[in-house]
Amino acid sequence: MAAQKPVPITRQGLARLQEELDELVTVKRVATAERIHQIRELAPTTQGDGEFEEAKNAQAFIEGRILTIEKILANAEVIDESQAHDASAVHLGATVEVTVAGTVQQFTIVGMAEVDPAHGFVSDESPVGRALLGHKIGETVEADAPAGKIKIKIEKIH
Repeated sequence: MAAQKPVPITRQGLARLQEELDELVTVKRVATAERIHQIRELAPTTQGDGEFEEAKNAQAFIEGRILTIEKILANAEVIDESQAHDASAVHLGATVEVTVAGTVQQFTIVGMAEVDPAHGFVSDESPVGRALLGHKIGETVEADAPAGKIKIKIEKIH
């Protein structure tokens, strides 16, 4: 079996994934198994009904997420914290303040395992992340967006 590709991740992202895995294994997996058991006990002949199917789907989702997180953690490569204070150019783990179409926004450039656009975490492999990497304060870069090219001016790097 071929070695898996390293998964770049911040220390905070690693801690969040470990907490999520712990919650899934010790709380949600147990609660879902108990729910399935209760449904079987109360109505053994209606295991094809909606509630049973819903519980089985929840169990499958939890097990899938556990496997995904375990794979990420097994291949995690923590981002070098010494770069975190390097504000000379955008790098993996940097938080960047930018102006897009006159609006100031903030992004943190992370690996795929930590992507959360709603909270400003964008992948280094996304169009915006790729466009920003390696550039400096004051530079304007272009990124391909679904609506076309967007111009992004780098204001600050944290």
